[in-house]
Amino acid sequence: MFARSRIALAAAPALCTVLLSACSSTPSYTSASSAPSGSTSASAPANTASPTTDAATLALRMATSSLGSILVDGKGWTLYMFTKDSANTSTCTGGCLAVWPALIGKPTAGSGVDASKLGSFTRQDGRLQASYGGWPLYYWKADTKPGDVLGQNVAGVWFVLDHNGNPIKK
Repeated sequence: MFARSRIALAAAPALCTVLLSACSSTPSYTSASSAPSGSTSASAPANTASPTTDAATLALRMATSSLGSILVDGKGWTLYMFTKDSANTSTCTGGCLAVWPALIGKPTAGSGVDASKLGSFTRQDGRLQASYGGWPLYYWKADTKPGDVLGQNVAGVWFVLDHNGNPIKK
């Protein structure tokens, strides 16, 4: 039993490195794993398997963080963009979505958000993904509470967004 625990602990850093590096290049995963859908709950947006996102979550707003004013969902969870994406086109699929779940649904404007920058598009998997300033929006699985910004600058390609829809590269 202890040998298995030691093996699992020894393998954990390597697994994290593989997952992070996988998301630093253009992902082309075709895994049929049970990746999170990107829907959210008040306790853990990245860890829920619910295929729907409620209206409160989709009321995007601006929030003050250690990085300045950033885009968050209606429950305060930080949203990120991926520099490998293009306007209303997501390149994050399969294994990438397991660690960067997409914000699924049509967003609405909450406090401080420029409504003209809100959008959504149909992903290759058929789900409607929210966007801001054309950037597809994602959560970072390691954020454990609203206000966390642990996904900022991961692999030099994941960033939070400002009011104008520009990546904050701090």
